[in-house]
Formats: sequence, structure tokens, C-alpha cells
Amino acid sequence: MRFDTKLIHAAQPPDPLTGAVNPPIYLSSTFAQSSPNRHKGYVYGRSANPTRTVLENALAVLEGGAVGLAFASGLGALTTLLEQFRSGSRIIAGNDLYGGTWRLFEHHRRQFGITIDYVDLARGANLEAALAKGPCALVYFETPTNPLMRLADIRDIALRAHRSGALTAVDNTFASPALQRPIELGADIVLHSATKYLGGHSDIIGGALVIREAELGERLRWLQNAVGAVPSPFDVFLVLRGLHTLGVRMRAHGESARAVADVLEKSPKVTAVHYPGLSSHPQHALARRQMEGFGGMVSAELSGGMPAARRFLRNLEIFTLAESLGGVESLIDHPASMTHASVPKAQREAGGVRDGLLRFSCGIEDPADLADAVKGALREL
Repeated sequence: MRFDTKLIHAAQPPDPLTGAVNPPIYLSSTFAQSSPNRHKGYVYGRSANPTRTVLENALAVLEGGAVGLAFASGLGALTTLLEQFRSGSRIIAGNDLYGGTWRLFEHHRRQFGITIDYVDLARGANLEAALAKGPCALVYFETPTNPLMRLADIRDIALRAHRSGALTAVDNTFASPALQRPIELGADIVLHSATKYLGGHSDIIGGALVIREAELGERLRWLQNAVGAVPSPFDVFLVLRGLHTLGVRMRAHGESARAVADVLEKSPKVTAVHYPGLSSHPQHALARRQMEGFGGMVSAELSGGMPAARRFLRNLEIFTLAESLGGVESLIDHPASMTHASVPKAQREAGGVRDGLLRFSCGIEDPADLADAVKGALREL
């Protein structure tokens, strides 16, 4: 079964009770038992819900894992994953992360005795050197990264991590399983903010984990219930609805992003464009090797810093200035003051997130209209 067909049919049979083509939204918080601990597989809504089961099984199939787990947010998924690691554990993380992930690592996990070392994972030698410093429980990274669209070689990182006894977890939010399936490349765990491309319509908050091995998956399922960061059945239903169009949406997002990236790359008012679909991207060859498309995210740095960014945003049409990404509508974000504001300025700028950087989430509008909108805003600089 090809991927677009899986999106609609894999682990999503008609409802066995009614024949409903789409799974019903089971809003019950609790489930009847014929006698103590004798039931039909469901006891309490935090532990499991029939609508959630459909989504979790579908995500496992789409990512190629043994177990899928749904959460109330991407950070809820990450928090639950981190509960797997005890005080004294060491995590190696990519050095270009979503600001909320960095905040969780730095301001929450460290106080529980977990060490986090940030490493530029673009070169395997950097990871090898970090692994040689001592035991590591987890290598965690995004690819492409938020917001600089840097890539990491999933297969190479997984091989190096496994040789040292570490697990690998990949935030696959920007690519989605339509474009990249890290488990097929050797990763142990895949994380998603389902708010973004999986949901696809900017109307839910959600997260997900998919785990390669059943044993680890069941341990994380236990933690899912214990921590309790689970989604509502209605939000689960909306993610399921979004999955059905993920393939066609990702192709449309990619067309839009390429049109926007081409405009930005040709402008003398732009000092850098970050999009893996451009031949100028330093990891374009890796993108072609491990991705099946380049996605809908573009970032670019304007010459002129913050004043130029403000003028550009004031004059930009169609794109809405807002946090988040991955919806059908085009959004634009100023990472330094929005999604990455929690990262100290010196550290943020050293990593490349400067005041002139803008992040484009290119929707599924006509690519020519998006290109014209960007051209118009650039003319005003």
C-alpha cells in the first residue's frame, strides 16, 4: 500500500459497531465494566480512548513503528519521553532547537539532575566526540531544524548512537511522515507537534510519539497514562481528519515554499535563505537522500536587522504574523522575539537566530500569489 493510500486506510477501518466510515468521537470519560477488571479494553479516558486508539495505530503505521502515542501537545509528548530518564542521565541534543524545547531542557529538566549537552550534529565527528565524553542515554534532534532548516543525517546519527548504547529521538514535525520517516533510517523514537502538519488546519493543539520497538513503546504508554498529558477525543478526531490530506497538502506546501525561496534567494536585500530544496543549501544532497520532498518551511535573514524585519512584516500581504506553522494558511514568524524569545540573546544570535531572521510557513495558497506578496514586501525595504 502506497503512502497516500495509507493516510486514508491504514489502521482506520470503518467503525465495527455502526459501519461509520470515519471513527466516532467517543466523549465518555469512563467505561462500564461487567465485573471488576472485566471490560472491553477501555476503563478510563486518560488511559485509553477508542478514537485515540485509531489515531495512535495509524501514526504507528505511517511512521513505521510498533507503537504510536498521542498527547495534548508536542511538549506534552516530549515531557513524557523525558520521564523515561532518571537523575544522572545525559542527553546529547542538537544545538538548533525550537525555543520551547530548549526552555524545557534548560529550565525544567536540569533541576532534576539531567545533563544536556548541545552539539552541532551536521558533522558526525562532533557527535562521536560528544559520545566519547561519557555515557549517554538519548540523542535528541530536529531535522530540518526550527528555524534555520539545518539537516542531520538520521542514519549516521542512529548508527553512532546505538554503538554507544544511546537511544535516538527525532523531532519530525517540519517534514512529517509524508516526506521523511526516521524510524526507517534507524531512529528509535519519532516526535511530532501534531498541531502543525499532521493536523494541518491551525485548529488543534496536539503531539505524538512513535516508537520503533514494542517494549520501549509499552513503557512510554505506561508513562502516557501516569503523566496524563493526553488529548481530547475531539482533537484526536481533527488530527485524523488532517491525516487524510497530508500527502496532497505537503506537496502543495512544498510548491509554495519553493516559490517563496526562489524570490528570497534572488533579492539583494536578503543575506541568507534557508531551504533544503535550494541547490545552494549546504545539505541539499542529504535532503535529497533522506527526504521525499523539501517541505513548506523557509527562513531568511534580511539585511538591516530588526528595522528591516519590522518594515517587511508591516508590508507583507497574505502571510499572517503568528506563531505556529503547518496550517493551510501562510504564516510568518519573527523567531528572535516570538518562538525563540526564551533563549538568551547572545546564545540565540551565536546560533544564527538574529533580529533580521524571519520564518515562513508557506501554506497551500497559489504559489504565485505568495511569491508576489514577498516581492511586494521586499520592494518596500
